[in-house]
Amino acid sequence: MVGGSGFLGTELIRQAGAAGYPTAATCATKVGDASGATWHHLDLRDVDRLEAVVTEVDPHIIINASSGGADWAVTATGPIRLAMLAAQRGVRMVQVSSDAVFSGAAVDYDESALPDPVTPYGAAKAAAETGVLAVYPEAVVARTSLIIGYGRSEHERLVHHLAAGTVDGALFTDDVRCPVDVADLASALLELAVSNAAGVRHLAGADALSRHELGVLIAERDGLDPAGLPAGRRADSSLPGAIDVRLRSQATQRQLNTILRGAREFLRPRA
Repeated sequence: MVGGSGFLGTELIRQAGAAGYPTAATCATKVGDASGATWHHLDLRDVDRLEAVVTEVDPHIIINASSGGADWAVTATGPIRLAMLAAQRGVRMVQVSSDAVFSGAAVDYDESALPDPVTPYGAAKAAAETGVLAVYPEAVVARTSLIIGYGRSEHERLVHHLAAGTVDGALFTDDVRCPVDVADLASALLELAVSNAAGVRHLAGADALSRHELGVLIAERDGLDPAGLPAGRRADSSLPGAIDVRLRSQATQRQLNTILRGAREFLRPRA
């Protein structure tokens, strides 16, 4: 598990352990909170260390859930090197990608859509997708959207801070994505990892929601007053990036046992 100390990586380790899979995980700096994994320090920019870790672990499956932001060496070049090692050893590989590879010009994107990124991060993710599948066509590239769950995601924390008035900002009413529950996403990734799937797959939630609509759902679930959440428009801001990107996951969903629920379902208020 590359990137095991992150939000998604932690859930992947938890579910892999529950399923009885022995798991090795990597971290760039600090060992993660997840138990049941053996940990290895790894900087994807270090070619020799990357090869040494893969040789030592001798994995059957590699899931790359690392996040290097716009750092090209980590987000673009690192996954390609990882895919080359996986291909040489005949190891299954799943590369986690992002809806940031799209500009939003088309709004709706299925698995056949070609990347047209408009941010450095999106460009790095798009380069990783292309490179991984070029060197290892049998790999899976799994694009996803906003990841939510357990109150630990960035968006959930932001909603709480905004509701409490401890940070400035606004939730955009025109910035639309298809949020996915972290448990659903991890389950689907593990399904793909042990299948014979190859190529691009989409793993996003069933509901397209603005960040403000998503914030209201989080607030209602957590007993906060959604009326206290400030609203704004991304189109009126200077923030770069796509505004409305909706990953359509129906083709992938038909191949999965895991149901990729919409946020209106997985964020229902607790009984």
